[in-house]
Amino acid sequence: MMAAVLVMLLASGAAPPEPGVPESLARERAAAVRDLHYDLNLQVPAARGTPVTGRVRVRFSLASAGRVVLDFSRPREAVLGMQLDGRDAAYEAVNGHLVVGSMAAGSHELAIDFVAGDEALNRNDEFLYTLFVPARARLTFPCFDQPDLKARYSLTLTVPSGWQAVSNGANVMSTDAARGAGTTTLKFAETPPLPTYLFAFAAGRFSLETAERGGRQIRLFHRETDAAKVARNRDAIFDLHASALAWLEDYTGIRYPFGKFDIVAIPAFTFGGMEHAGAIFYNATGVLLDESATQNQMLSRANVIAHETAHMWFGDLVTMRWFNDVWLKEVFANFMADKIVNPSFPAVNHELRFLLDHYPSAYSVDRTQGTNAIRQTLGNLDEAGQMYGPIIYDKAPVVMRQLEMIMGAGPFRDGLREYLKTYQFGNATWLDLVRTLDARTPRDLAAWSRAWVEERGRPAITTRVRMTARGRVGSITLSSRDAMGRGLVWPQQLTVAVGYDGEVVHVPVDMRGARITVPGAAGRERPRFVLPNGGGLGYGLFVLDDVSRAYLVDHVDRLADPLLRGSAWVTLWDNLLEGALAPPALFDTALRALPVETDEQNVQRVLGYAARLYWRFLSQDQRQARAIRFETVLRDGLARAATQSQKSAWFNAYRDTVTTPEGVAWLERVWRRDERVPGLTLAEADEITMAMELAVRQVPQWKNILDAQLARTQNPDRRDRLAFVTPALSADPAERERSFERFKVLDNRRREVWVQDSLQYLNHPLRAAHGRRFVRPALELLREIQRTGDIFFPTRWMERTLWGHRSPEVAAAVREFLVREKDYPRRLRWTVLSTADELFRASRVAEGL
Repeated sequence: MMAAVLVMLLASGAAPPEPGVPESLARERAAAVRDLHYDLNLQVPAARGTPVTGRVRVRFSLASAGRVVLDFSRPREAVLGMQLDGRDAAYEAVNGHLVVGSMAAGSHELAIDFVAGDEALNRNDEFLYTLFVPARARLTFPCFDQPDLKARYSLTLTVPSGWQAVSNGANVMSTDAARGAGTTTLKFAETPPLPTYLFAFAAGRFSLETAERGGRQIRLFHRETDAAKVARNRDAIFDLHASALAWLEDYTGIRYPFGKFDIVAIPAFTFGGMEHAGAIFYNATGVLLDESATQNQMLSRANVIAHETAHMWFGDLVTMRWFNDVWLKEVFANFMADKIVNPSFPAVNHELRFLLDHYPSAYSVDRTQGTNAIRQTLGNLDEAGQMYGPIIYDKAPVVMRQLEMIMGAGPFRDGLREYLKTYQFGNATWLDLVRTLDARTPRDLAAWSRAWVEERGRPAITTRVRMTARGRVGSITLSSRDAMGRGLVWPQQLTVAVGYDGEVVHVPVDMRGARITVPGAAGRERPRFVLPNGGGLGYGLFVLDDVSRAYLVDHVDRLADPLLRGSAWVTLWDNLLEGALAPPALFDTALRALPVETDEQNVQRVLGYAARLYWRFLSQDQRQARAIRFETVLRDGLARAATQSQKSAWFNAYRDTVTTPEGVAWLERVWRRDERVPGLTLAEADEITMAMELAVRQVPQWKNILDAQLARTQNPDRRDRLAFVTPALSADPAERERSFERFKVLDNRRREVWVQDSLQYLNHPLRAAHGRRFVRPALELLREIQRTGDIFFPTRWMERTLWGHRSPEVAAAVREFLVREKDYPRRLRWTVLSTADELFRASRVAEGL
């Protein structure tokens, strides 16, 4: 059959379309297709095993005569029929496309009956939801699955009786079927122009909360069974959305462009949120917080709400032309979210928050051999999912803040307003924005963009303090080096902190070249330390001089400014990874600093570093020698903490790192409710996590604990998740191996968050010796994971596989895999290299290198 298709296409003079959505095909269609509409009708059966069927009417006009190629990544038999302009149509199915022969210029309608695929429908027994980003709508229905063919969508859903449904457009009709049919049909209003990746719907047994804010109705769909939890969160969720909408309307000068505004809280949702116009989807655990939520969790909720709301303008109203500019929508969503959230948390140090939210995450990739440029080339949307990650979510906001400082806040905002108004309901590129902004600044933004946006990696900035013969400072210089040997210079503004006895001087520096002298230092006594990123503005590997490094290790807890302490910790961690610090020394610094740290954000950052040092960089002997002291510091912090948020941060760190018999016994008593933590209310999710942590430590009654936790868990979605993860927690190695074998079957990987939880415990440091056997098969599955999973799954698959390992044997296995797979896809190679980077560094420590 395939040979016949190829003969037909070649005979017509057209090459067969390649698999996926190649850019060449996308450009061909974007030049030809106009005035695009989809009328989609889907029948969703109650039984998850019964296929979803549908009919789509694709209405469009062609600018010139030619073939029409739709995307539909389903077997040929999934197409039940096709009509072109009311008559049966001849078509061919090839490489995941439906190819219709030459069509005349002008208006046309293709009507296609089909069986939908389940891959992007995320079907559960009682609900389903779509997730079409970056180009997965073609797994469900025939379409032009590319971002620059925006269309208007009309949707009709027939669902089981008792189900709710939500989509981008407002629900304009609901009709129950005749008695006995057991279905309801819902029709949704036509949308404004949207790309396929932003079209969405969810349906199922949802509860509904409604509120009015600023004259706008906001609806929340959810499946939470704890009524008190819903009541505790609902107003905060509505208020955060309302304040984000008001701020964005004021900043952009454009009213919210998509009419109605709904939000859906989905159990085990793959992302933190997804910005479907008029119907934002969230991970339920991220917005419906437990009483034990930490300050970071509350900030994260506010941030993800502001982020997804900002997308209504940046991404939904103006969409990137191609996914090489996917970063453009994400950077503005994150950058605006940081601005939006600040007024809602007046007590939080927001400069510190920006530093801790973005820099460590961005560095975790940018320091590695697997780093990538912010803006990349992309030949096929099959690879678009691999472009997401910390570089676009965390490095890009740092870069955008530098751009705003270069231009000034007012000209920057005015340029964005012009950009949004010029390209509203259309598509644009980064270069379109550069041209708009370039007119508002004398700086050469094109040259600035080449270093920061078009190239990968970060500068290595070294400090040198030159002393005179009289024992005074001759100069303090900063020298920037491109570790990749390209001679790149990254222009940036820094605030250098120079510490003397009793005084810290903050010196602004505009570093436009590869070397600069810090003004005002000559003639003074030698400083105790020089911290090039003391103000949290600069970006790079800041290599501390020996004197500064030694001083900060001994005195970081005595620095008065929380931002300065936070920047010092980020810099010390970088220097440790570069081999300039011994892990036990930095761990001991953390134990000394934690009892006196007053800023909750810094507490959580240092707790995180301490846990990573404990599990990954300390040897077993070093851990055992420090375990009692570590647990004492954590228990004391828990007792001392003044708020539930602070107590939760200390308790979570204790729960995740406790190893002594006495400490584990105390945790078990807390789980059994025989002992309580004063001032801390533990929710169902907290008890589930405690049960899993106890099981992985193989307490004597571990199996009974898991069984009891299943029985006491009220929420059905959380109960199903625990049941799925339980085999990975078994003390029986054979059962753990069977648990991993499940993941070789696609249907067992559908709930990706559950799979990630399982991998987390299969590769726990306490089981690292047995977990080694999962590393190679996990690597061998990665290409399939990328092909069948959502955008973040490949990275998270590898992170959870490697996180608990530090041995040279596992590091060697990863390197051997990459050497053997010479033709491995470049972006997947980067994924392996970036997620394995800390393993490589820890293994060198383990070898004593």
